[in-house]
Amino acid sequence: MPDYRAHLDASITFINGGSLTVDGFRLDLPSADLDESAIGRLLVQHLGVTLVGSVELRNLSIVEEAHRGSRGVPRAAELSRRLVDLSHVIREGMVTYPGLPAPTFAPFLTREVSKANYAPGTEFAMDVMTLIGNTGTYLDSPWHRYEGGTDLAGLDLSTLVDLRAEVFHVRDATDRGVPPGVFQDRDVRGAAVLIDTGWDRHFGTPTYGVDAPFLAPDAVDYLIGEGAILVGIDSVNIDDTRDTRERPAHTRLLAAGIHVVEHLTHLDELPPSGARFTAAPPAIESFGTFPVRAYGIVA
Repeated sequence: MPDYRAHLDASITFINGGSLTVDGFRLDLPSADLDESAIGRLLVQHLGVTLVGSVELRNLSIVEEAHRGSRGVPRAAELSRRLVDLSHVIREGMVTYPGLPAPTFAPFLTREVSKANYAPGTEFAMDVMTLIGNTGTYLDSPWHRYEGGTDLAGLDLSTLVDLRAEVFHVRDATDRGVPPGVFQDRDVRGAAVLIDTGWDRHFGTPTYGVDAPFLAPDAVDYLIGEGAILVGIDSVNIDDTRDTRERPAHTRLLAAGIHVVEHLTHLDELPPSGARFTAAPPAIESFGTFPVRAYGIVA
């Protein structure tokens, strides 16, 4: 079933005086067949305002568009439990981050050679892969940024597996830096905060590394203060890669023990709230970054 949203301008007056005007507002709808009165009620519920005298809608249009998480608005239909793969496939020669080496594959034991060692019809392949930890969809631990920080082997699985996911769909944002206001309408304490910028569509192309979206520094501080447990993004870096020296998101998030997952994909397939998220790397000592098989469960 498709999702629908209302695009509108509105004026809200209050019985104790004053008014509120919104222009170019977008609101999730449970269906496409609502009248203006019902949409006005949903707008009031989403904004959380009280003592409303009247709601006037203008320039109203209803479009088929994925929900973004308006408060009090149910999805058009409850989905059956499904898995959403949020990881890029690792292939030999692929470039994840411009300037970093691509993975290489080499056989250790070929199927043909193995036939001499086993019973007829029995054969195996064993291969060697050389890769930098920053390959594909990967997780950064504090060791990545800080000498003596917690390495991959020291991470608590409870902070990596079956986390409540709050997904923020910002594909139509006009600024590269995602600001703190995006996150302020939801409770992110103990949650995996996943930022859907849509930049994953450029993965594997030269465009991917140029002027990519990132988490603004004041948003970093907000998510730390609100108690997020993991922050993920579908972009080339959670920091602004135009600034080659400063890395405030990595510096502050990892210092706070908040995991960072970069190069996610398919975040648009997750609802704003209600999914579960997992991104667990191997338990490797003295190592800070490694690919994960990140996935979401939608129930």
